[in-house]
Amino acid sequence: MGSDLVKSNVISKLNEKMGNTIFTIENVVISGTHTHSGPAGFLQYVLFQLTSIGFVKETFDSVVNGIVESIYMAYQNMEDGNIKINVGKLNDANINRSPTSYLLNPEEERLLYSDDGDTDKDMVLLKFTSLDDKTDFGSLNWFAVHGTSMNNTNTLISSDNKGYAAYALEQYMNGPDALPGTGPYVSAFAPTNLGDVSPNTKGAKCIDTGLDCEPYHSTCNGRSEKCIAFGPGNDMTESCKIIGDKQYQMAKSLIEGATEDISGPIDYRHTFVDMSKLNVTLSSGETVTLCSPAMGNSFASGTTDGPGMFNFVQGDTSPNPFWNKVAYHLSKPTDEQIKCQAPKPILLNTGDVELPYEWDPKIVPVQLFRVGNIFIVNVPSEFTTMSGRRMRAAIKKVIEDSNIIPDQNIYVTLTGLSNTYSSYTVTYEEYQAQRYEAASTIFGPHTLEGYLQEFSKLANDMVNNVPSSQGPPVPNLLDVQIQLMPTPHADRVPIGKSFGEVIDDVSSSYTAGSTVTVKFHGANPRHDQHIQGTFLTVEKQNGSDFKVIATDGNFETKFFWLDGKDDKYDFGFSHLSTATLSWDIPTDTQGTFKICYHGDFKTGLNNTIQPFTGCSSTFQVI
Repeated sequence: MGSDLVKSNVISKLNEKMGNTIFTIENVVISGTHTHSGPAGFLQYVLFQLTSIGFVKETFDSVVNGIVESIYMAYQNMEDGNIKINVGKLNDANINRSPTSYLLNPEEERLLYSDDGDTDKDMVLLKFTSLDDKTDFGSLNWFAVHGTSMNNTNTLISSDNKGYAAYALEQYMNGPDALPGTGPYVSAFAPTNLGDVSPNTKGAKCIDTGLDCEPYHSTCNGRSEKCIAFGPGNDMTESCKIIGDKQYQMAKSLIEGATEDISGPIDYRHTFVDMSKLNVTLSSGETVTLCSPAMGNSFASGTTDGPGMFNFVQGDTSPNPFWNKVAYHLSKPTDEQIKCQAPKPILLNTGDVELPYEWDPKIVPVQLFRVGNIFIVNVPSEFTTMSGRRMRAAIKKVIEDSNIIPDQNIYVTLTGLSNTYSSYTVTYEEYQAQRYEAASTIFGPHTLEGYLQEFSKLANDMVNNVPSSQGPPVPNLLDVQIQLMPTPHADRVPIGKSFGEVIDDVSSSYTAGSTVTVKFHGANPRHDQHIQGTFLTVEKQNGSDFKVIATDGNFETKFFWLDGKDDKYDFGFSHLSTATLSWDIPTDTQGTFKICYHGDFKTGLNNTIQPFTGCSSTFQVI
């Protein structure tokens, strides 16, 4: 997801690298595809560091430096070109994981979207070409689906279904010989209002009985742990590829059919808003103040994409006496806060906890881009389906009423999880049910109305060509971050062995479509994260040479490292470890191959890092 700490550091490093201030907080947006299989520790608020035992500087630095390098490369390679837009409907690639909450929205409003139902089906795609339209540079699209095809049993880093879609499209456009991340064509599959949208299209089932879960609380016999949603494949990896492939195929079709030009000026507006103190005027004329951040009981229940534990269930509007006693040691909410957040039963009063530092953001970025006749609403949250529809409608109305684009189609899209992460945003009606998304709407029942008000202000500023206020500054907590993730220890191999030496070798031959696996004596991969590199290569023999045909960026490869700290031969702080590499051989493959492991070990004497490479024996694929 977006991180205000990442963004501020990206901007400062870009200005330092380029010696100018072309890139600013106002004209840069950083949005996350929201895979649930990424390394944590790059957000500055405590709530989002629980899974990583605090801040993780390695993750933070890798993310910041990677984005800086990407923007810098893009800027250095700029040239004139055209932008074309196309929109199409993609079915059978998403479902609503809180359909009972969606039904609480007014019927007349739901009827406006009867063709799509309770999830948005539109994929909005921008195609970037040369001035003569003969060369495609890349594409950017928005489609609503969560990055949860890979569920919470997965322990490997994965870019999930959107990553697979981008990978497949780039492979198609750059040619089959281009390795992941190489080649001139760049594709981006961006998130939009995915808050209540799941890729697990088979829906939620009770894993003990196979029956449908109870719909309002997503439980099986009163508990949430056994209510799990499944994708269309036989396992999560296959489901990831299927949902990713659907997005890829739609994007490919939209690229081929894109003829409508985007034209007009470029503009942008940005402000910071203290949502915890924001006064909001409702459609009734009543003025309300949003709430200090708080998470509800159903936040702990998780979703059908990844259930929680401790007997919490979705749709819980009753206080939990035991957990209240536990959580109130952190911060006990005031009567005013309880009333403000109602009917949410407050589990974690995150807005009032500042030990060891802030737990949740209060000040969030609100940002609007214009590129010709398309307007991009950059929201710092996961908007549900209807929340996103209301936002797009509100911004489009401002544009239409201004008549600044009288003779062109007006497009409004929403980029979710942008610049920071303030959890979820649901409609007022959905908030009453207090399912997971509502329990994670931290500023209370009128959060959406607050965002609608503030984004509409930016849109009015834009159409009237007046500047927007800067708003209050976001805190920078980098200097107080706590990192408890231990520094990697020195590595060790058994006596007589060497790093990268094979433990379990390959067979002599395999058939295309099967999986080859090889296990090595390894070392901690945290010593060098191999940015723009790889921990494994699949290499094909070509005469007396070998050519790399796959890396750890290919979806058919896996790199699995296991710390041997519990090994019976382990001693002190020096660890044995293994690396297991696998390759799902594509069905059209044949020839002679080997699999190589590229690692780095730390010596115990002076803590120096030394690279190594080990390779399997060669094997035939027939």
